[in-house]
Parts: sequence; C-alpha cells; structure tokens
Amino acid sequence: MKAKIKWATAQTPDQEWCWLLKEISHHLVLSSTKCAVFCGREHLLGRICLHMWESASDSHSPLVVYGPSGIGKTALLCKLAQEMRGVLGPKAVVVLRLLGSSPLSSDISSVLRSISLQICGACSLPLPNSLTTNNYEALKRFFHLTLTRVSQKRQPLLIILDGLDCLSKTCHAHRLYWLPKEIPPNVHLVVSTQENSQHILNNLEGLIEPKNFFEVEQLTFDQGKDVIHAYMSKMKRCLTPEQHNVILSIIQISGNPLLLMLALNTARHWASYTPVSEEQLGTTLQQAVYILLQGLEEKHGKLLVGSALGYIVSSRDGASEAELRDLLSLDDEVLAEVYQYKLPINHTAVRLPPLLWTRLRHDIDEYLLEKEADGIKVLGFYNRHFTEMVQEMYLSSEQRTKRHQVFSEYFLGRWSQGRVKHLQLPSFQTKLNADRKVISQPLWFAEGVANKRKLRELPYHLIHGGSWQELRQEVIGNAEWLWCQTTTCGVASVIEDLSLCLEVHDCPEIELVRDMFLLMKPTFDSIEGQMDPSVFYTEIFARLYSLAEMYPYVIGRLYSQCRDWFDSSPNPILVPSCGFFQSPGGPLKTVLTGSQKGITGMDICQEKRLLAAGSTDGSVIVWHLDDLGVAHTLTGHTGAVLQVKIVSRGARCLSLACDGTLRLWSLLSGRQLRILDEFSTDAQLQIHVVEGMPLFCSSCGTKIKAWHLETAEPLFQLEGAGEELIMLGFLDEELAVLSNRGRLTLYDSSTGVEKTQACLTTDLQNLILACTVTLPTRGGLVVGSKQGVLYLVSSQGSQDVARLSSPVSFLILSGDEKLLCAGYEKQVAMFHVQASSMQRFLAQAFQHEDAVWTAAIPDHRRVLITGSEDHVIRVWCLSTGDLLDSFVGMGARVTGLVTYGDTVIAASSDAPPLKLWQLNYKHKTESCFPASRALMTMSHDGEKACFLQHGDRTQVILWDCLTGTPAETIAVSSEVSCMELAQKKKLLFCGVKTGTILIYPLANSPETLCIPPPETLPTVCCMAVSQAEDRMAVAYQESICVFEITERDGFPGVEGPFQTLPLSLLHSPISCMALLSECRLLKGSNCGEVTLYDFKNTCVTSLGRHQTKITCITVSRTESLALIGSQDSVQRLWSLSPLRLHYTMEHQGFVLEGVLCSAFSENGQYIFTGSQDRTIKVWDVISGNLLVIQYVYAPVTRILPYKEGFVAVSQLGHVIKEKFQCPRQVNLQCSRLQHIQRQYKITRRERDPETPPSTTAKTTEQKSAQPQLAKTTSLHTCCVL
Repeated sequence: MKAKIKWATAQTPDQEWCWLLKEISHHLVLSSTKCAVFCGREHLLGRICLHMWESASDSHSPLVVYGPSGIGKTALLCKLAQEMRGVLGPKAVVVLRLLGSSPLSSDISSVLRSISLQICGACSLPLPNSLTTNNYEALKRFFHLTLTRVSQKRQPLLIILDGLDCLSKTCHAHRLYWLPKEIPPNVHLVVSTQENSQHILNNLEGLIEPKNFFEVEQLTFDQGKDVIHAYMSKMKRCLTPEQHNVILSIIQISGNPLLLMLALNTARHWASYTPVSEEQLGTTLQQAVYILLQGLEEKHGKLLVGSALGYIVSSRDGASEAELRDLLSLDDEVLAEVYQYKLPINHTAVRLPPLLWTRLRHDIDEYLLEKEADGIKVLGFYNRHFTEMVQEMYLSSEQRTKRHQVFSEYFLGRWSQGRVKHLQLPSFQTKLNADRKVISQPLWFAEGVANKRKLRELPYHLIHGGSWQELRQEVIGNAEWLWCQTTTCGVASVIEDLSLCLEVHDCPEIELVRDMFLLMKPTFDSIEGQMDPSVFYTEIFARLYSLAEMYPYVIGRLYSQCRDWFDSSPNPILVPSCGFFQSPGGPLKTVLTGSQKGITGMDICQEKRLLAAGSTDGSVIVWHLDDLGVAHTLTGHTGAVLQVKIVSRGARCLSLACDGTLRLWSLLSGRQLRILDEFSTDAQLQIHVVEGMPLFCSSCGTKIKAWHLETAEPLFQLEGAGEELIMLGFLDEELAVLSNRGRLTLYDSSTGVEKTQACLTTDLQNLILACTVTLPTRGGLVVGSKQGVLYLVSSQGSQDVARLSSPVSFLILSGDEKLLCAGYEKQVAMFHVQASSMQRFLAQAFQHEDAVWTAAIPDHRRVLITGSEDHVIRVWCLSTGDLLDSFVGMGARVTGLVTYGDTVIAASSDAPPLKLWQLNYKHKTESCFPASRALMTMSHDGEKACFLQHGDRTQVILWDCLTGTPAETIAVSSEVSCMELAQKKKLLFCGVKTGTILIYPLANSPETLCIPPPETLPTVCCMAVSQAEDRMAVAYQESICVFEITERDGFPGVEGPFQTLPLSLLHSPISCMALLSECRLLKGSNCGEVTLYDFKNTCVTSLGRHQTKITCITVSRTESLALIGSQDSVQRLWSLSPLRLHYTMEHQGFVLEGVLCSAFSENGQYIFTGSQDRTIKVWDVISGNLLVIQYVYAPVTRILPYKEGFVAVSQLGHVIKEKFQCPRQVNLQCSRLQHIQRQYKITRRERDPETPPSTTAKTTEQKSAQPQLAKTTSLHTCCVL
C-alpha cells in the first residue's frame, strides 16, 4: 500500500502530500501502541471477521462496534486492522482512523478528504480536484463514488473508523449524513461509538440492521488474568501473590479494561514489600483517576499539577510542550509556589524551571496522547475519564475563566518581545518586574504563512474567558484576521467561531457578521485554488455598506478597514462605491446548493423536518431543515425529475422522472428500494399516494396503474377505452378519475372496481384539466381547468363551481384545508373552503405584474406567499389583501415555494440553488429597482433608471434608485421594443412596435414628443444616439434612418430623417448599433455580421463576422476605438481611424461567457464589460489583457462610464458603482488572474502603416456594391403630443 501511495504522490510535490503520509503514520503508530497488550476477545473478533466474509460478495451495511467508555473498543479495532491485513490478502487496502486523535481526524471534512486520497493513491484511482476537496457535499459524494470504484476493481478494502463520538459537530457530523448506508461488494466499513452517545447510537440503529451491531462486553475473570500475565511479562516485572490477588479482586468487581490498565500501571512500580489494598487502586474508573491525580499532587505540587493539566484540558485542540512551559511561566500562582523558598536567580527574566515540567510529563506520559494540531505536536488525554476528572478537580468556574484568560494573553502576545509582567512572591514579600520570555504570536509569520495555532485557539479562549472587548477588536472586528482565517482555515471555521460566540453572548453585530459569512460561504467554497483578497474585501464591503453607520463598533470598523485596504492595494482593483450584494439581517437567510441545474420538484415533511428537491439533472437532494445539512443525494435518474413526494411519514421518498422511471428511496439509509420503468417517456406522468395505505398510483395517458407501496407489486390497471384518463386523487378510500369529456368516476382503491360516476361539467367542449388538489381530512378534492373553472367535489357526491377569468395555473391548500389559493395569469384567487362549498374573498386583491407560478400558505394562515415570472416573491396579508413585503434576489422566475415555520424556501426550474427567506427579519433592504428587467436604461450617475414593467411592455417606469421607489409611470399606446436615453439632454426615446418613436423630455415631464412611423408601420428594432447627442439612428425592419436632435427656445426637437439606408428583404435583424460623427454608423446583426456604413461617402465596409449574435457595440469617447462583443464570448477591438483590427479575444474555458454590455473608461485606457457569466471584467485597451474579474451574482445588462470607474445594473436589481484603480505597471506573470488568463487567448493583428488594414481573411477591406443611400431634406417630423 505504501508503494502505491508513493507511486500516486510521485507526480506531485512532496510538500502537498506529506500531510497525508504523516496522518497515516500517526494512526499506524498509535494503533500498534493501543494493541500492544491484547488478550481475549477472540470470539468477538471471529464474529466480526465471519460477518465480513459472508457479506463480501453482496451489498451490505456498515458494522457497528459499541460499548461504554474504556471497554476496549479502540484496542479491538486496532487488532482487527492487524488481523484483516492477513485475512483479506496482500492486495487488500486497510484504512484506519482513530477519530479525535489528530486534528485531521476530528473534522469530518478532513477525515473524508484524507481517506479518499489514501484510497485513490492505494488503488490507483483518479484523484479529486480542489473544487471537490474544498466542498463538503462534493467531497461526500466523491467518497461514496470512490467506494463504488474500488468495488468494481474487485480490490478488497477495509475502512475502520474508531470513535464517531469524537468527531466535531461541524458539517453536522453526528447526524451521520456522510456515512454510506449501503456498502458495495468487496468493501467493508467498521465504525465504533460509545454506548452512552445516545444521539449517534440512535441514528445508527435507525439506519443499520440489528445483526450488524457488535457489543464489546466486560473482561471475564480468565481474560483479566491473561492480560495481567501479558502486561507484567512485557514490563519484565512480577507480582507477589498478595499483590496479584488485589489486582484480581478489581477484575471481579469491574471487568473494565481501562480500570485494569490503570491498576497495572501502578502495580509495575511496586516493590515486593509494598503493602497494597483495593483502596489504593480504586474500584471504579473515577476513583482510580482521582487516586492517580492525588499522587501527582503529592509528588509535584498541587498548583503545578492542577495548572498544567488544566491548561491541557482548557485548550481547544490540545497544548504543545512549548506552549505549556510558556503558559506556566505566565501563571503567577504557579511561579509563587515554585519560588516560595528561593528567589529566582535572574530577577528580570523569570520562567518555570524546565525540569519541573519534564518530571511531571514523565509521570503522566502514558496517559497523554500526542497528536498533531495546526502543524505542531500537542498533548491531550487519550481517555475522556481523565478530562472529566481534571475538570472536576481543577477547573471550577473561576479557575476555568482564569485559564482561558492566560491563554488569551499568551496568543495575543501581550507579554512577549521583552514586555515585563509583575510577579508577586508572598513568601518573600517581593514584587518583581520580570520578562517571562514567551514567544511572540504574530498573525503572519511570513508572507503566506499564517499562525494557525493563534487562529484556532485565540477566539476560543477570548469567548470563554469573557474578553469581549478584545474579541471585537482583535478577531470579529479585524478584517485582516477574518481574511487570514478564511483563507487558512476555511470559511466554515469563521462561522464556527462566530456561532460559538453567539452561544455564549448574544450580540446583534456578531450575529450580522455571522449571517454575512453564511451568505458568502457558497461563493467562497466554489473558488478553486487560492482566493484573491479583493474578492473577500469586496464581499464584506458591499454587504455591510448599508449597516456601517447603524453598527459602528464592529461593522463600522470592518467597513473602514476594507476601504483602507482598497486604498493601499498594489494591484488593479475595483473599489466599490455603494452596496450591491445582499446584506445580512435581511430577508435572505442562506442558499442551499448541490444541484447542477434547475429545481423541478420539491416536497417537505414537517414532522421529520426534511426537504426533498428534484432537479433537471436527474438528482434528488434531501436536506434536514434543523441544521440545513444534506441528508442524502439520491442519484439514478437519467432524465429531469418531474415530481418528488415524501411518504411514510418521512421514512421514504418517491421520485418520478422524464426517463420513464419511478423510484422509491429510503430516507433513513439513502438506498434505492424499488424502481419501476414501465412508463412512457412522452406521457403526462403523475403520482398520488395515500398516507396510511400501502398504495400509490400513476397516470400516463389512457392508462392508470396502481402498485403496492412496499412490494411494488401491481394491484390493478384502469383503461379509458379511447378516452384520456386523468387521476385526480383520492376521495376517502376511493380513487377519483376524470375523463377528458368531464366524466368523474370513483373506483375502489384496493380492487379497482368502479363504484360511482358523475358528470363534472355539462359543457360540450372537452374539459382540459390544469391542476388538482385533494382534501384528505374533508373527503373532497378541487379540480382546476384551463377554461378557468374550479370544481369542488365531495365524497358525498356534492359539487360546487367557481369561475375565474383565465386558465387556472396552480392550486395550493392550507395545512388545515380551510383556505384554497388558485393562481391564474397575473392574479391569485383566495377561497374559504367548507365540506361542500367554497367562497371567494378579497376578489380585487393579490394583483401581480407578471404571471404567478406558485404560492404557499404558512400554518398560521396570516399571510399568503406568491412567486411569479418577474423573479419576485411577494408576501400578502390574508385579512386585508395588502402587499406586506417583496423579496428580490432569486435571479430567476419562482416556480416552487414551501414554508417551514417563518422560513420560505423558494426554487426555480431555471436556476439550481434553493434560497431560504425569512418572514421576520431585522433590517429592511430596498433593492434599487425591481429585478430581471432586460430592456432598461439608466442615467450615467446611476440615480435614475428607466425600464418596462414586467409583463406589460406598454408601461415605462421611471425609477429613483436613491430612494428605491418609482418616480413616475408612463403609459405607452403600444408595446415598447427598444429604449435609449440621451444623458446630457435628458431625453428618453421609446421605440414601439408600430414604428412610432416617443420622446419624453425628463426635464419637462408633462410634454411628450413623437416621431411618426413610416407608411408601412415597421417595428423599431434598435436605436443609437451619438456621443454629442446631436444625431440619432433608428433601425426599422426595412431601413435605417438618421435624425438630428435639435433644440429651439430651450425645448428639444428632432428633425429628419436626413439619411435613409434601405435594408434588403433577407437581411438579418439588427441587434445593436453605434452612431459616429461624420455620418458613420456601426451595425451588428443577429447572425454575427458587423458593418460600418459611411453615409457621407456612400460606402459600406464589413468588419468581419462573429459566429453568434452581436450583443454590444461600444465606441470610445474620442470615437477612435470600437469594441464589438457577441454571445460566444468573442470580442474584438477595432481602430476606427484608420480602420484596423487591434485584437480578437476569445475564451477557451467555462469562466468567460457571452458579453452583454460594455463601456470605455472616460480616459479611454480601459474597457468594462458585463457578461452572462455574472461577472464584470476590466480589460486593458493597449494590450487586450484582462486586468480584473469580479463576480456579482447576476448577469450585468447595462454598464456606463462614470468618473474614474463605471455604474452598472445587474438582473437582481442592484446598481453597481465602482472605481477602477490601477498601477502604472502591472506584472501579469505575478497576477492573481494567471489561472484565468490560461482560459482565453488574444490574437493581435500585425500593424503595417503602408498596407490597408484588414479584419478577416474574407472581407477585410472588401467593399460591397454601392448601397442605395437616400438623402432627404430637413423636415420637422417631430411633433408635440
């Protein structure tokens, strides 16, 4: 195995793998120590080996070894590891982890990472990439996949994990989501836990069969005698008969191996004449440990023993010997005891004499565990009984606080670097000002080398020592500390410390900082490699911007430190001027990730607090809502999941997918229990389940099938004799089926025998079903049709009908079945539901701007929550119909909503993450304007925005971004097809589908100007205003016209057209334009063509062709350069005078996606682009190099130059204002963007001043036939409306 690991590591630098080799060696050495004296247990070992041998060829569950503390579980598993290496054969791989014995074996993420890498190295499997190892959920899936790959290679593998209860609670390790519940053939997994760890043991009992549990019992009398003989033989000692009988009497009282080992450790120091008794050894573990500590006190002094052991127990991960010497040297009480009879030799430098600690360490060495933490060796107790007794004897509340305070002073470096600390020696009545000579504790030892011990220990001791002021100044309110801890220990470590602080001390500011890191965690986890500091500081600044004045002590400090860091940055950087990310304390609580594509099905089990979500990538992910941990990732579907249903009171889950399969999963183990593949992939599929009955049904076209839920055996099948059958649900215990002609039939749910029929509608037109919902406790169901009719059908046969003005899109029922919500187009209708009637209330309320897709009613029934096409979640009051709140930030249409308490869980079929929103939150954060406005424009300072109302292209909204409210709404006679804003003259141009151009002078709001359409009333496709704002170009479907923007008597006007360019019938639609001076026009089309029209010289020049639609054409301020961007991420920079291609930039990876908008900086040196990949990029004009890339969570649809930077708008509705600062010289070889630069290439054109420039090999300076440019005389075509 070592040879295979060395083979795998030969291709990687040793320093990247030495940590894994150290970790493996640590557990191997410790294992050999634990089972050095091992006797008995042959029967238990044989049972475990036999069980593994019998299950080797089939899938099986893990094996669980359990028992009380000190019973010998660790020694048993270490012995098992030794024995199985010979049993499984020379090719077998044995992975052993004694959990909690090292930092890398204490955190489940580190455990899975080290085990996965060890298995991959030993079995010659592909290694995980950094994105996988840095993300817990991805790492968990990789670990499970690795076991399957090893099984497929038929290579024996044994994994032993001892002490599940020793795992830290990070990533909800004790819930055992990470533990594979089904082990593939040739792979074995053995775990152990304490008997009194009820939470872990109960979880295991609910997941694993009873036959897989093995209890470690007390030693028998004969086994105890064998242990005594083996131990004393190894120590080369012997006992007198009286001493031997005393040891045997302890075995008779308690067969605990740990108690026996404590007695033997004491007995090996006895002389033959030493009188002994049971009282000298103790008959229980607690007594034995107490007697041991008392003996240490008598020999070394109570204060020294209590302080040394107290510091070990008070530490977070253990204390090193050097740290213990320093801590004891800082403890005045210890030094007072040491120097009570003699003054120190050097009065200016006082430390604990090193021999005192050496003697104490020698006497307790066999009870200490030496492990590695943060790169150094630290000491801890190997058994929790020692820890508990030390806490009881030496760590009272006051003593514990004092220990933590000494730790805090030590890691703060308060007494290092020659600082003196007063020492009072009572016996001599002397006060010394002495240097304790302790090591300094900087945050960084060198560039890139962090002080990991300080990062790990200082927050823990400041919190438990009650040093809140130092905690706020040095840790929580220190941006440099947070950056160092995030990059060194991970963002989960920061969240862990902040959560620990909130458990001890309730502080609103600390809670906001913790919530901020929860919001940032998905982004930081997705970063591959080293995080750039600008990402970190931008995230903090943009999220805390609105809270800095309200919370000046911590948040205000962080805000100021971020600004100082921006000012001192030596690299090109974007400096935020406002907040444009979701702030903590607002409605957005956190984001659940895991799916790769949109969420298409979602269900919640309130009883077991489980959430299941199916995705278009075919996976189903199950979360536990108490801790938001991923319980299971269910994979197997090859098509999009259509429906997810949690059944059997949260024990199982059904998933139906487009691949024509229905799968039944166990939510206890994550196993697939059943699969049915009898469905057609092109049929309308749906499933219905009856709680309390072993039945589920599926509908597909003209057939309805019923299966037994437990056995998946078919029960009956219904056929429609040519009619389409639609299963509605269950009325009591009867299956309700509807034909497409409106006939409702009830069948016996156990036999499929027809019982009754009824006509749901008398309309001759075929009934088209839209949706249905059942009322199980009331014995009824509600049917919604695409004709806009609601039918309430009761089990007694009564019906009630309600009519809506448009097709019903969804039906949602409250938990008590008293309220019904029906969605139709842009509105929802609310009904009070009774046994045989439904009554609508608040008929004029709940109006939306766009189509409503889903809704949810919390259990308290005070509010209604709706999700719509415009990416907005709205909260309505059910008593008045008023709109209470709107949640903006989904980034996609809202297609799924469920509630859990006061939390709203929202999903979209167009985006993978689930977002959790809080109904009750502290800080209201207004979005700059409603999100997802594709057609919009704004002022150059970002204070005003103009956009179309979502769902109504005849309403233009003028939005005040400073107040977050609409300033004015303009009603337009026809649908607006394009908009443009003249910044200086403050004119808003709206082109409509009828060919009219409406002009709104924003400075004279009551007035409206109009340019009449051409005779054929063509649609206005695109508009462009020149930089001087003296001309504008309008692209109709048939031609391009150029108008002049004038002003008379202080009132604006438009004259023309002065130039008209007819377009061919087969031309590609124009996507964007740029109007230059001297009557030149740049035009881009949907097919990728770019053309320069010169109206003055009546010529046309082609600028080459892109492969996809041209998305933006931007001209520099001096009109000397033009940037052309397209959907396929190819952008070209052209010189316009003379016409020459500077460079072509194209991506070669997934990071760079299509350009949506662009702008030149005011000085013309840089280009700002907004892309579909949700980033803003900054490019150097001269070289074409990428200088900065910034992730902003949503595509940027508009960007304009502003002062020293830009102002932009994202689809989430945020206005982004940033300043770009760049040094004069940028070293690209040392740039933090070097890994991004490998994913794109720049093709520069050779410059030849004597040769006419060319753009492409085909049509560089190629001139087409002379266009028919029509010149017209000046006409006053603009009129006042």
